[in-house]
Amino acid sequence: MSKSTHVPFETTLLVRDTCLCLHIQRAARALARRFDDALRPLDLTNGQFSLMMALNRPLPPSMGSVAALLAVDRTTLTAALKPLERRGLIEILTDQEDRRGRLLKLSPAGQALLSRSVPIWEETHAAVEKLLPDGAPGRLRADLQKLA
Repeated sequence: MSKSTHVPFETTLLVRDTCLCLHIQRAARALARRFDDALRPLDLTNGQFSLMMALNRPLPPSMGSVAALLAVDRTTLTAALKPLERRGLIEILTDQEDRRGRLLKLSPAGQALLSRSVPIWEETHAAVEKLLPDGAPGRLRADLQKLA
C-alpha cells in the first residue's frame, strides 16, 4: 500500500480561506506596517513602542516579566532592547535583590519619546478601530485574549 504525498489544491484553498493562524498573521503584519508608518517620524517601530510602553511602570520591571507580557523569549527581548539602549532610551539595571537579574527602565529621553509617541498611537489606533463595526474592537480584543 502506497500512501499519497499529494495534497489536493482544494486543501490549499481550504487552509487559505479558513486558517485562523494565517488570518491573524496577515492582520498582525498589516497592523504592524500601519503603526510602523505612523511612528516612523519618531524613528520608532511599533515593536519598540510596545516594548517602551511595557517599561512604563512605577517600578522597573524584570526582564522576565517584560518578556512574558510581550510573549517573547528572553533572547528576543535582549536583542530588541539593544537599539533602544544605544539610543539612550532605556537603562538596564542590576537587580539589587538578585544581582544576576536585570531590571529595565525608561530613561528621561525614553520617557520623552514615549510621551511624544502616544498621541500618534492614539490617532492610529482610533483609525484602525473605525475600520471595524461598532462593538467589534472590544469583541476582537476579548477573542484574541482567549487565544493568547
